Amino acid sequence: MQIFLLLILTLTIRLTSSSPPLDPVACSDGMSDCTVTNANGYFPDRSICRAASAVYPRTEEELVAAVAEAAAAKRKVKVATRYSHSFTKLTCPGGRDGTLISTRWLNRTVRIDAEKRLLTVESGMVLRDLIQVAAAAGLCLPSSPYWSAVTVGGLLATGAHGSSLWGKGGAVHEHVVGVRIVTPAPASEGFAVVREIGADHPDLDAVKVSLGVLGVISQVTLALEPLFKRSVTFVTRDEPSDLAEQVAAWGGLHEFGDVAWLPHQRKVIYREDNRVDVSTPGNGLLDFPAFWSLPAHEIVAARVEEERLEEVNGGTNAAARCSAARRSAEALDRLGRGYTNDGVSFTGYPVVGYQHHMQASSACVDSPEDGVESACFWDPRLRGPSLYNPAFSVALSKAPSFLADVRRLRDLNPSAFCVLHGAMGVSMRFVRASSAYLGKPEDCVAVDVAYYRSRTGGVPRAHADVVDELEQMALRKYGAVPHWGKSRNFAFDGAIARYPKAGAFLEVKERYDPDGIFSSEWSDQVLGINGSPTIVEKGCAIEGLCVCSEDSHCAPELGYFCRPGKVYAEARVCRFEAGATLVNDEL
Repeated sequence: MQIFLLLILTLTIRLTSSSPPLDPVACSDGMSDCTVTNANGYFPDRSICRAASAVYPRTEEELVAAVAEAAAAKRKVKVATRYSHSFTKLTCPGGRDGTLISTRWLNRTVRIDAEKRLLTVESGMVLRDLIQVAAAAGLCLPSSPYWSAVTVGGLLATGAHGSSLWGKGGAVHEHVVGVRIVTPAPASEGFAVVREIGADHPDLDAVKVSLGVLGVISQVTLALEPLFKRSVTFVTRDEPSDLAEQVAAWGGLHEFGDVAWLPHQRKVIYREDNRVDVSTPGNGLLDFPAFWSLPAHEIVAARVEEERLEEVNGGTNAAARCSAARRSAEALDRLGRGYTNDGVSFTGYPVVGYQHHMQASSACVDSPEDGVESACFWDPRLRGPSLYNPAFSVALSKAPSFLADVRRLRDLNPSAFCVLHGAMGVSMRFVRASSAYLGKPEDCVAVDVAYYRSRTGGVPRAHADVVDELEQMALRKYGAVPHWGKSRNFAFDGAIARYPKAGAFLEVKERYDPDGIFSSEWSDQVLGINGSPTIVEKGCAIEGLCVCSEDSHCAPELGYFCRPGKVYAEARVCRFEAGATLVNDEL
């Protein structure tokens, strides 16, 4: 993970072209015999999702017809977006007989009312285009994810967010005031119907974070704000003794603030990010380096070096890994963490600019096609660096205790934390409690970590036990909720019980889609309807498909055994024990 970032930061020429990602849907016979994947080219269980057919509607009428045809035949349906950035199996209909409905061409502006500050778009519109359409009318979306190549429908499926505890908070769905959604219907109504859900409709809280199991969203209306300016400053400090308390308070001090804790370096990067008067000088721009396009041959070379660092001799070269992590963090700081003061160069903080230039970026999918001479680093065509990027949200009230536990874990072996993204470490954003049934149940700290994943199934990660204990601690001890689009399978086991309004969501689901046309085995598992999202088999804990309960769930033949956590003793993790021999599968 450190290697590709160092590559980006040492480029002498900023590439202006890039091969945009392929469509995640691929069919071998016209629109039949199809597969669907995500941006990384693989799902948590490394399976291939198949479907009998795919449809690309260009109008709401065509969308209704596609749903009606599938509903009449009782075929499973799933929605695919333009870039499919969810790691989880949201787009998999299950089996081989389902239908994929792509919203790629449902990407237009329907209407904009600048006086009322309302924007209606089709669900396949990509966030970057929505941001620009709004800005042209003098409006903006107050908060958004930092990656702008997600669709509006995808945002609502997963509850994607930026960082803010102020106003309506950091989640995009909190600004939704209207939705048109196509759902199955009885034969007497033509097998499909458009439901118009307004701001006062009781079902809006189900629809605005839906996992795609209620139907296909056709149009979304958002309440926007007048275009404003932001001032951003990143401050790096030595890790304070009261880190846990500082993090818990930070979201209340800065409207768009976030925190990146680098445990191995004992450093903390505080983002001071607030609105300023529009008369404040500055024309800042965000162009985050990890989203730049890279030369294809360099992407492949970075992967080879990453595999050497992480897999040779069990990934025990901690000094090299920690050195790379430190250098990547320092280099990113020199570049202003992707911000420029004038759209070209970074000259120092604060960086001041208009919201639509400062809130998100996605350069590697926005650039002209160049025949795969360059691409996003994760493009599966190149088999470049691969990573896990799980996320979970810890209640703000529990965050200090959680971080104190993580700190105790770090103190046992600081270099183990070098496996985390060197410039990101433990990334923390802030999100308000949501009225959405599957939104955040309370004000929270949203934690992201990123670390190496082998492209070969069953290959252990260096210090996997430390990262897995951290995640289990958050989820099981502190009741964190997993991110619907990022987390590994084990994180969803029992998670639905942490949503107090889950029952209300399932009641709406039963009314909208009683035959489960838009449900799948995966969605039924994570929603607690049928089965468990964990997959218990040999090596399952190595892949994050289960929490180990016996040695065979790890890789005992490679020296990885199922052991209790070191700080959270109830955790069960795969730990490398040099020179150990497999005796039995008992803890």
